[in-house]
Amino acid sequence: MFKLYYAPGTCALASHIALEEAGAAYTTERLDFKSNQQNSPEYLKVNPKGRVPALVTDRGILTETPAMLAFIAQSFPQARLAPFDDAFAFAQAQSFNSYLCSTVHVAHAHKMRGHRWATEESSFADMKLKVPETMGASFALIERDMLKGPWVMGEQYTICDPYLFTIALWLEGDSVDLADLPKVADHRKRMSERAAVQKVLAEEKA
Repeated sequence: MFKLYYAPGTCALASHIALEEAGAAYTTERLDFKSNQQNSPEYLKVNPKGRVPALVTDRGILTETPAMLAFIAQSFPQARLAPFDDAFAFAQAQSFNSYLCSTVHVAHAHKMRGHRWATEESSFADMKLKVPETMGASFALIERDMLKGPWVMGEQYTICDPYLFTIALWLEGDSVDLADLPKVADHRKRMSERAAVQKVLAEEKA
């Protein structure tokens, strides 16, 4: 039995969907970011980074979405959430998820988390103004060169798909026009039709 710590509207959604797709036995605990619960002494014992997601397993606690997604896929090989029979293809999946984590999510975070990189209010405003450009450029690259279709890796649904779906949900809020990204828009629609995705979204909105 796993336990996933999450907060609605965060990248934890990707791991939540992956657990559901894998058929894993798991429970969830929602954190309230408005009350800064992620920095409470209780949660910092779980994840000293003060962020979500965190996944409690029988071998310890995992953090960082790409690592958690790979772990979930490897723990439930029957779900075929990663191309483990092809080392290069698996590396490609890891590359895609690493890009989402290290570049795309960071670009998005400049809208609300400017204090991580600067101290002046003027800097925060400048960062916010840059977000539509950086997120737009990141997703233009995904649209053009990285999303093979119908799923990220092609015909096989993988751990890349819930991660892309999660971050693509932020596009409108980042002032990126989905009409300019037809493949991403189609992917988001396909994802929203999956039973596991619908179940998880209902839970996180409850």
